[in-house]
Amino acid sequence: MHELSVAQALLERAEAICRAEKARAVRRIQLRVGELAGIEKRQLAAAFAAIREGTLCAHATLAFHDVAAVWSCPTCRVDVPRGAPLRCPTCGRPAVLMAGDALLLERVELEVQDV
Repeated sequence: MHELSVAQALLERAEAICRAEKARAVRRIQLRVGELAGIEKRQLAAAFAAIREGTLCAHATLAFHDVAAVWSCPTCRVDVPRGAPLRCPTCGRPAVLMAGDALLLERVELEVQDV
């Protein structure tokens, strides 16, 4: 289950941001998850919940934005329709994955001290 190592990396990054901003805690972590990123969101959320106790992320939630896979022709820049063969419908060249294969830390919401 590589989601545990991903959760650990997210926690460490969020804590680093929290410390750098001199915030009290992390409240929410927003992620963009590509459908071909190889991430099981439920397993990632469970792993994160299991390791966040006693950290600056103890009460943080994870929010996911799904990103669909997009295949396009590298020459024509024509998108290949979902479910179609991975070849350009115009020139026949093999399609290239343009989106949907990444996991990105999009936003970290912090609890800041009163000024």
